[in-house]
Amino acid sequence: MAIHAHKYLIFPLLARLPLEQISVHTITGGWGHPILPLISGHEIVGHVVRVGPQVKSFKVGDRAGVGAQICSCLECDRCNADNEQYCPKQVDTYNAKYPNVSVFKVKRRGIHVRQGDIAHGGYSTAVRAHERFVFPLPAGLPLEQIAPMLCAGITVYSPLVRNNTGPGKRVGIVGIGGLGHFAIQFARALEAEQVVAFSHSTNKEKDARALGATDFVITGNKDFTKGWQGKLDLIICTADVSRGIPLTELMTTLKVHGRLIMVAVPDDKLPALHTFDIMGNGALLGGSHIGSKKEVIDMLELAVKKGVKSWIEVLDMKDAARAVNAVKNNTVKYRHVLRCVDVDFQTT
Repeated sequence: MAIHAHKYLIFPLLARLPLEQISVHTITGGWGHPILPLISGHEIVGHVVRVGPQVKSFKVGDRAGVGAQICSCLECDRCNADNEQYCPKQVDTYNAKYPNVSVFKVKRRGIHVRQGDIAHGGYSTAVRAHERFVFPLPAGLPLEQIAPMLCAGITVYSPLVRNNTGPGKRVGIVGIGGLGHFAIQFARALEAEQVVAFSHSTNKEKDARALGATDFVITGNKDFTKGWQGKLDLIICTADVSRGIPLTELMTTLKVHGRLIMVAVPDDKLPALHTFDIMGNGALLGGSHIGSKKEVIDMLELAVKKGVKSWIEVLDMKDAARAVNAVKNNTVKYRHVLRCVDVDFQTT
């Protein structure tokens, strides 16, 4: 890709980027064969070192971040309604190809890519990104705190907001991990009346309550829905497994027309549902994909205001393999953040 594109800016990864479950799915081939050579990594933060002549929102030296999306058509109804993450032509930050450049209105939008160019991620010395998909970062949070929020955080924040989480609402969070630990905090930050953490064992109860959960339910218990049927307005499912999700039972905990929103993307398919499982309360099963730039900015503002924190362990880039294995084996509490410095990438 041409580095002189007018609307692009470049920033080096001299700060932090997390090792997240999505990278592990890609690296291990869980979502299918990756495009090789592969440079994975999103949830990227750093400082701007170069800007194109038409860039208006950033200048050299600014703190900036990129999430899980690097481009879209910028022309369709979805893009124009702050739903660019649902654009049919959206491009992931890595392991994705740019479509035909004619889609991107090169002369009008200043997007200079060739058909078939591959998007590469943050495990590198620098990243180039269009300013529409670069986020300004608030001064009230350290970079290592912000980085995990740019995918994991927004992935749960967006469906919470779009499903009207707030005073008087009862929200369930399934899975207490990288996404779930943000979901509990943001549900509380949005002033939900009750935040119920669902986990398969007691191991996460102490953490869940420290994060702000008002209640803790063990899904490994046979009758775990007893006392919860018809109680919840919304459930956000962050569990990175499918077969182990008690989907039918969870649907019964929803109020009439309550919603269960899937945000994790496991390797395997969801368990089968019978129509009768969702007719009794008219419950709705849906999905959500990251969030818009507007939502990211709002989320970071709320995190500063309400004290939402990323629970992280910072590692050097040379320890990336260790981080991958920890995420794969589910032993992370709750995000590894990789510290990138020049020496990690110097060639001899």
